[in-house]
This record gives sequence, C-alpha cells and structure tokens, in this order.
Amino acid sequence: MRNVLVILLAGGAGERLAPLTKRLAKPAVRFGGIYRIIDFTLSNCINSGLRRIFCLTQYKSLELTRHLREGWDLFSGELGEFIEVIPPMKRIHSDWYLGTADAVYQNIESIEAERPSHVLVVAGDHIYRMDYREMLDWHLACRASATIATIQVAPEQAGHFGVAEIDPETYRIRGFEEKPLHGTPVRSTFDPAMCSISMGIYLFETKALIAALQADAEDGGSSHDFGRDVIPRLVGGGGVVAYDFNEINEKGVRYWRDVGTLDAYYEANMDLVSVWPDFNLYDQSWPLRTRMPQAPPAKFVFAQEGKRMGVATDSIVSPGVIVSGGRVNRSLLSPGCRVNSYSDIDCSILLEGVNIGRYCRVRRAIIDSGVTLPEGSEVGFDRERDVAAGYHVTEGGVTVVPGP
Repeated sequence: MRNVLVILLAGGAGERLAPLTKRLAKPAVRFGGIYRIIDFTLSNCINSGLRRIFCLTQYKSLELTRHLREGWDLFSGELGEFIEVIPPMKRIHSDWYLGTADAVYQNIESIEAERPSHVLVVAGDHIYRMDYREMLDWHLACRASATIATIQVAPEQAGHFGVAEIDPETYRIRGFEEKPLHGTPVRSTFDPAMCSISMGIYLFETKALIAALQADAEDGGSSHDFGRDVIPRLVGGGGVVAYDFNEINEKGVRYWRDVGTLDAYYEANMDLVSVWPDFNLYDQSWPLRTRMPQAPPAKFVFAQEGKRMGVATDSIVSPGVIVSGGRVNRSLLSPGCRVNSYSDIDCSILLEGVNIGRYCRVRRAIIDSGVTLPEGSEVGFDRERDVAAGYHVTEGGVTVVPGP
C-alpha cells in the first residue's frame, strides 16, 4: 500500500446538514460523542496501511484543519508518510473547487509529484469500516483501470445514489446512472432484490485518473463531478469494475451510512446506542481514532430517590459531561455537556458544550454546540411550537436547535 496515494474529499459545504454546518465543514461535525465524521474514513486509511493522504478542504475549514493537525499527527515524514491539508490554490485555473473531480484535477501536479501507482479517492462524510487493501487486491486481480466500491440498497432508496449495472461474470460495470429519477433502477448482480450503488470510493491507476480528469476539464458542459461526469465517461470506455463491499464486522452486517442529511445523521447516531449496534465503536481489532478533548471524566451527581437523580441509560456519554440530577435515555452527549436537575433527555444528540437548564424536556432532538436551554424548556414535543421558537424540524420529525 506504500505506493497508493489517498485523496480525501473534505471540502463540501454540507448544506443539507445546516444548521450544524453553519460554522464548520461537514466532515468536522461531531458524531458518536467524541468523534468527527472524517475520523471514520481516516481510521480506515490508517488501519489499511495507507499513510500518504491529501485532504482537500474548502468550506469553513478552520476547525477541520485544526482537528487534523492536533488529532492526526501520526505520520513520519522520514518514512515518506503525511497527511497534507490542501485548500484551493488556483494553480490550474482561477476558480475555487468546482466539484469533486475538479478538486482533484486542480491538484494533478501534487499527485504527479508523489509518483503513485494508484490513487484512492474517498469522501470524508461517510460512516463505515473498510479494509482498502482488499479493494486493491480485487482491482489488481481484475486488471482494471478503475474500481468502484458498491453496496446493495433497496430499489426505493437507489434514487439517492449512483446506480451501477454490473456484468455477472466479469464484474465490469456496463452502465452507471447518478441519482436516477425514472424509478426503475437496475437490479444488483450480487442480490437481484437489491440495487448496487456507488459508495463514493474510487480506486484508479494513476495514468487513467489523470487522463479522465483532463478529459473532464476540457468538457465545457461538465459539472466536474465524479459520479455525474467522470465515472459514466470511464464506464463507456470499459475497464471499470465493481468491488462488492466487505464490512470489517463481526456481525456480518454491511454498514455504510451517508450522513448528508439531518435525518440520516440522527439515525446513524441513534444506531450507536443500541445494545448490540451494527456499527461497533468498541471493536479493538479496528480502532477508531480522533482528537481526544482535554477534559475530566464524565460525572453523575445527586441520587435522591423520589426527588432527583443524575443517571444515563443506553447512552453514550463523553468526557467532561456532568449529569447533575437529570435523566438521560438513549442519547449521545458530546464533550462538555451539562444536564441539570429534574430534566429529561430522550433519544437526542447533544453536541459539544450544551447546557440543559433545570426542568427541561428534550425528545428526538439535536442540540447544536454551545446552546443553553433555559429552565423549563420543552423541545421535540410540539412541532408548531418548535418552529415558532426558531428551531428546524426535519421531515422525519427531529427538532434541531441551532447554535449561537
């Protein structure tokens, strides 16, 4: 894997995750209590032996850059290892990154300078575990110029993703359609009841990637996106194969989540508080890394039966949290949160530094970083009242309280 270069795309604005992305890039949003979304892809890279990484940033990247600098200082320059944060530098043209493909195209000089045999392009906003070494082995065995990681989803969900038509004998991709609108997506070769969709993970021979990016840059009608433009053009020329996702999971469940919407983000977090979650944060054979906060241990205070009690059940509680006479159930509390007396938190996500006042009730909600809920507040019980208070309520009924 030493001759594979990783391009990590982390510059998206994350508009569908607003207001959580009001002040920071989507990959920097907290997930699972102590982590950031980008940590899961980076952990996959480290655990797969990939230690040469270009991270392409653009949108409100200060917090993300700081997180990478302070939390991912794991690389030895003497051994040729690095994680380099690369914002738009307008080296090839005068625009910012115009799309995923253009972001990589603008860094062709940097790619060529590293002289990799292969380039792995991954996104920084998905939750999954994958050993990329297996994908490379498959790519080499198929003698492909490009390989796309795919996973099966139900046909009614396929319209949100790029759908691949795969030859059942050679696993060559015969057709590719990004977010089909016609409602009849092609069924999967691996499971006829499902559809094979792109996971946004692409492995290229370096020469093939550079040629594809140059062709895309010369196309005046292109949106310069891998899924919409580059991949369909490559599929038309042959030489692109599908890699069927193999989860590193003792339960045998193929877990991959695109957390690009508030409802998807909420549900993926709620997955983690299950007694036997499909995505296990505690699997030491595939460690998940992050920048740990300098904070004291979590604390639970007041145990006055019949009066008040500081307790959390079926929940994830981060360092620096104080549950002071409140009750927490099936929730995730990020670092530095405080839940005060006589308050009830149920099926909710509290991001960093949230302060819940006394006698509050919170249900099916996401409370953004730095929010202080005044005493007696109720969130998630009355949609109209939540909207009138300036909160955002998703299609799935999750109330989001924006940060200050």
